[in-house]
Amino acid sequence: MASFTTTTTVDDPRISLGGGGILPPVLGGRGDDGSGSPNYTTRLRRARLGLIVAVTPILMLFVSFTSAYIVRQGLPTLDPQTNLLVKDWIPVKLPALLLVNTVVLLLSSLGMELARRQFRGEAALVSGGTASEVSSTEQNKMPWLGMTLVLGLLFLFGQWTAWKQLGASGFYVSSTASSSFVYLLTGTHAVHLMGGVLALLVASIAALFRRASARRSIVIDVTAWYWHFMAALWVYILCLLEFAR
Repeated sequence: MASFTTTTTVDDPRISLGGGGILPPVLGGRGDDGSGSPNYTTRLRRARLGLIVAVTPILMLFVSFTSAYIVRQGLPTLDPQTNLLVKDWIPVKLPALLLVNTVVLLLSSLGMELARRQFRGEAALVSGGTASEVSSTEQNKMPWLGMTLVLGLLFLFGQWTAWKQLGASGFYVSSTASSSFVYLLTGTHAVHLMGGVLALLVASIAALFRRASARRSIVIDVTAWYWHFMAALWVYILCLLEFAR
């Protein structure tokens, strides 16, 4: 039985880029500079995604606190002396210092945003500017990051002072159900804000030791958005305590 075969010859095979051929596309996380590490945009997007994952449990925690706060206001309790159901919810008069603390925290959030934009512009200048331009930017840089750190610590000190004022008015953690919620909401917020202060310290150390501009920008960007979240959360808590009575 006869068999037929077809053969094809290639006169000039090209299998490498040096010979003028075309290499297959490489799928992976290479950066714009051809290195194996992700570029700045990819790293920033991943860092922000990680931040969203981190703040979601915090948000859900305060949602549960809000539900418990509203429900507890309308729940009666049993009076052991009369064996009757009575309402024991006594509204707490909030110290005026909390308004001052709110202004301090909002100012710190503004300073954090200015710091974020400053370091983002510095990273862009380093990637595309000259050495003289970068040096001039370093000299004219405003210490927004340090200002934010000081204001954050001032806010925490103000919260501690407000708690002392509540205690002087007779409202302690276990005095009434309403005072317990005041300490629970403000104290939990203060604990999470301390995490933001630690992040500010890390960002300040990175700026002090002049780490890579892209890395500094990413750390400060994520810290800034977390700080904004904590500022908005505090405004929400204050409105809840003041108006949801």
